[in-house]
Amino acid sequence: MNSRRTFIKNVGLVAGAALIIPSLAFDKVNKNVGLQLYTLRDELPKDVRGIIEKVAKAGYKEVETYGYSNGKFWGLTPKEFKNLLSSNGLMAPSGHYGMDDFIKTGKTDALKADIESCAAIGGKYFTIAGAHVDTSKGADGFKSTALAFNKAAELAKASGLKFAYHNHDFEFKKIGDTTGYNVYLNETDKNLVGFELDLYWVVRSGNDPLSLISAHPGRFPMWHVKDMDKAKPELNTEVGKGSIDFKAIFARAKASGLQHFFVEHENNYYPNPIGSIESSCDYIKTNLI
Repeated sequence: MNSRRTFIKNVGLVAGAALIIPSLAFDKVNKNVGLQLYTLRDELPKDVRGIIEKVAKAGYKEVETYGYSNGKFWGLTPKEFKNLLSSNGLMAPSGHYGMDDFIKTGKTDALKADIESCAAIGGKYFTIAGAHVDTSKGADGFKSTALAFNKAAELAKASGLKFAYHNHDFEFKKIGDTTGYNVYLNETDKNLVGFELDLYWVVRSGNDPLSLISAHPGRFPMWHVKDMDKAKPELNTEVGKGSIDFKAIFARAKASGLQHFFVEHENNYYPNPIGSIESSCDYIKTNLI
């Protein structure tokens, strides 16, 4: 890989080299394929140890957690869960948590406890999977939530973590001449708040991930790689089988600021959930990175 970089440097970015550079867009980004464990939400609680082992055998090196509750990850303490991941060659650089109580009351106890648990399993990003917004206030409602993101990000930073927000589709609905997502991007501190771009929901909402990346370079350190069924866009499908042009998106990984990405698949598995994640992982390794 170093020889390829040296070659490009030596040719001085001439026109011929410019044709090579896009293929290297993912060159300095973490290439470990990750899985959002919500994909296996029906199987995981029944056999957390067995399912984590299957995730590793499917080719994944990272996972993103969800469902942390009562001090445990599916019955395991943070230390026990981290040990389980480590024994299977896995890491959890991100986890999904909530902060609605903090937004509504300003109380930090639960938020700080979640942040500490994220750090305890080796997390890098404390990621909010969705946040309360007073939509009756229009853009001001999103501004208020954005300010809460800044405050939560400060708490995360104090524990050595970065803060990120994961979108769905409602954030892209028009509010006058803007959207809630634009408010989040513009009203949060770019040095503190990153975004986990759920590519499926961006496309499903009628927006273009490439345009977002171009307009806000470096703001999207994480992605959810989730494909859209060609015949029924309300359904997912295995990565590479759907309508989303992931090759074009992955070519912009460097501009995005991408550090980690996670396959997510919520429905319409083929032939089954484990077979589905194997197929997606194989496609990504063969075609995208």
